[in-house]
Amino acid sequence: MESIRVYAPATVANVACGFDIFGFAVNHPGDEVVLTKSSTPGIRINEITGDDGRLPKDVLKNTAGIAIMKYLEHIGQPDQGFELSLHKDMPLGSGLGSSAASAVAGVFAANELMGKPLSQKELLPFAMEGERVACGSAHADNVGPSLLGGFVIIRSYDPLDIIQIPTPSDLYASIVHPQIEVNTKDARRILEREITLHKTITQMGNVAGLVAGLLLPDYQLIGRSLVDVIIEPARAILIPQFDVVKAAALEAGALGCSISGSGPSLFALSKGKETATRVAAAMAAGFHQVGIGTEEYVSEINQQGPMIR
Repeated sequence: MESIRVYAPATVANVACGFDIFGFAVNHPGDEVVLTKSSTPGIRINEITGDDGRLPKDVLKNTAGIAIMKYLEHIGQPDQGFELSLHKDMPLGSGLGSSAASAVAGVFAANELMGKPLSQKELLPFAMEGERVACGSAHADNVGPSLLGGFVIIRSYDPLDIIQIPTPSDLYASIVHPQIEVNTKDARRILEREITLHKTITQMGNVAGLVAGLLLPDYQLIGRSLVDVIIEPARAILIPQFDVVKAAALEAGALGCSISGSGPSLFALSKGKETATRVAAAMAAGFHQVGIGTEEYVSEINQQGPMIR
């Protein structure tokens, strides 16, 4: 192949109790990259759409560009030329892994065009370099599920240890993005640097409970475990109507509801698409009460990751 079009999905990171260690992929929204081989050395970003002109075309500052560059260096082909077009199909700064999806789509596309010398999982470190450019930290809780699909646990960064676990077939996510923006760096700055032993024990119990609930599967256990006593209380103050929207989700039948990534998007998990659709509408209505517009998405857990279009 000389050219390829790849779509990479949005993700929900943290998943309530799992700060920086949990993430799952959804079917939509997502980002799309069109990558074409070139006889001229170097990577050129020709077009970015859907970003209102906010993203850089400088390869060293663009998450897709830097991911591809690091990948080419690793496989010993630093002079391979590529022409890249990027379409952003999700809001920037939404807490849905926008930067991660671009990096994943880019490096997955490059690997396909180079004859797949690396496995999908081996592409993870290069996608993580895109995250370093975006927010200063090469974290994997968004790029992991976007690249691999499904529900992902980041057990360790040194060495990098990523585990995929199965999810119940009838588990659906409702995601509501209010039309406000929360900067990831700001959302990390407000977090406590030290936490009490009591909070640590509570959080560890919820982390273990959520994993067990997904594996059994036990929907009620999933719901009881979607509780964050450490990160959510600090970040909730950055999101208008947070308490109202969360209460609306639970009243509409959600198993649990929390902040997606660093926000401002909120997610809820439900049993069944019908319930998840009702939950999304209830969450959106909570924001609309104070005149905040929203985008809503309802999706099963995406098990595939990036796909060729």
